[in-house]
Amino acid sequence: MNLSIKIFIALLLAAFVGIFAGPEGLPFIKWWIAPIGTIFINLIKMMIVPVVFTSLVVGMTSLGDTKTLGRIGIKTVAIYLVTTAIAIVIGFAIASAVHPGVGMQIASDATVNVKQAPSIMQVFVSMVPTNPVQSMAKAEILPVIVFAIFVGYGIIEVGGERAERLTKFFDAAAEVCYKIIAVIMRFSPIGVFALLLPVVAANGPKVLLPLISVIACMAIGSLIHVVAVYSSIASIGAKISPMKFFRGMAEAMLIAFSTCSSAGTLPVNMKNLQEKLGCSREVTSFVLPLGATINMDGTALYMGICSLFIANVFGVDLTMHQMLMIVFTGTLASIGTAGVPGAGLIMLAMVLQSVGLPIEGLALVAGIDRVLDMFRTCLNITGDAAVALAIDRSENGHVAA
Repeated sequence: MNLSIKIFIALLLAAFVGIFAGPEGLPFIKWWIAPIGTIFINLIKMMIVPVVFTSLVVGMTSLGDTKTLGRIGIKTVAIYLVTTAIAIVIGFAIASAVHPGVGMQIASDATVNVKQAPSIMQVFVSMVPTNPVQSMAKAEILPVIVFAIFVGYGIIEVGGERAERLTKFFDAAAEVCYKIIAVIMRFSPIGVFALLLPVVAANGPKVLLPLISVIACMAIGSLIHVVAVYSSIASIGAKISPMKFFRGMAEAMLIAFSTCSSAGTLPVNMKNLQEKLGCSREVTSFVLPLGATINMDGTALYMGICSLFIANVFGVDLTMHQMLMIVFTGTLASIGTAGVPGAGLIMLAMVLQSVGLPIEGLALVAGIDRVLDMFRTCLNITGDAAVALAIDRSENGHVAA
């Protein structure tokens, strides 16, 4: 049986068992089953830094010159920012049609604690590691990317036999990482079941019904963005049929949906893109790690829907200026948001503050944030893959040369 089908069956099984078990079965699930999901996540996280560092160095040395790297980098960031802005607009459009939150009451003492969002300059400063080993130990992807780029650049500049030895070493190390990931993926159905079961048991239908309109908006908006934006990028930019693209991405999308981590899905995404969709390693190893860090289409869609939802709850009519500010702030904020579970709340808090919406509204979406996170993470990693394929198509002649 195809691994994607096994994972999908695990998703359905977790939903049925979780609803049947309910809150009463939660202590047993958390004690005996949830740790298995944690082990699975830890196995994937174990490979994030090794696969990003080794494959990015290999990608740099394969490109052969810094001009090609600069060209790919500019195109990648530009496409990511455009798709992020489109996602926020789609979120507004869906929420404007459905009107989630109208007539809903909020408790006056409802609060939620959210970490302070970093400023743009803080993000740029933190990108350059003072200690690369420490950044690797903390799994800080952006500093690791920057360090890997410098290592790759140094190898290109050295050239000759010494550079070739290092290139072969990193190439072999990257292959080892891919083999380990393949072994880990064999256990993904079990890991997905163990991850989702406690979520469904804790957030049964009774909890989700009052906020079902927000979840529905997120699901519809995600579907529209996938069909309208990613299908277009795949068919026009990458010359790949949408059906082939989504078949190749099914495994990674299901893992993202269940783990809620763009960074955690990165090794699987890289493996699928290279083996199933034929994307070159040099482009994949540069575009995907960058996308896992700065491309947040799903989070952008979530911000558009949730900001309008919170405005409706508090009876605030958003002006066109405020909506444009949300699009602008959300697009920039996506650069500094890590691809980890719950990071969307940081961005949402930043956006609410930028347009003067009540920060207390975070308490409403915080309760269903895990459910919304499934949709937005799945959207994030699918966008990374679509852009990588389009970049690979546009650069293919240059890379082959």
